[in-house]
Amino acid sequence: MLRPSPALFLAAALLSAAVATGCKQAPPAPAPAPDNRALDEQAIRDGEGAWVKAFATKEPAKAAAIYADDADSMLPDTPIMAGKPAILLGMKPELGDKNFSLVFAPAKIEIAKSGDIAYTQGKFRYTTTDPKTGKRVGQIGNYVEVYKKQPDGSWKVQEDIATEESPLHPLKPGE
Repeated sequence: MLRPSPALFLAAALLSAAVATGCKQAPPAPAPAPDNRALDEQAIRDGEGAWVKAFATKEPAKAAAIYADDADSMLPDTPIMAGKPAILLGMKPELGDKNFSLVFAPAKIEIAKSGDIAYTQGKFRYTTTDPKTGKRVGQIGNYVEVYKKQPDGSWKVQEDIATEESPLHPLKPGE
């Protein structure tokens, strides 16, 4: 009787192992998340429109509602306001000004492929009262808002950054 050689046993074992592992199917890849960027863009666009309306009410709590709790606001000629309480505190004097007005609209909105962060970029027009002269003054500028998607699916401003295109200047009636 022939005895199988150890090499034959080794070959058989390797073949069995190869067949056993080769026949297992890899788990299916998770389905990609749906691309909701168009819906998110519209939600952010609508949110900025509502934000302008909230500023028009001159109610700081309404205007600050768009900010995340740990947001930062960096505005021209103003120290950084870190956190919603500081932003709210910084808004109160501005929104109490009879000449206060802030109008803006995004010219560009980008949503990350991941769907959890976005930014808007646009122009703003700001009107206030010059504390030295008591006259109505205004300026135009540019802004970038960085948004973070919240666990409830809403978008909140994480970083509010504005730059002036022109310094504050006296406004003519109707301007």
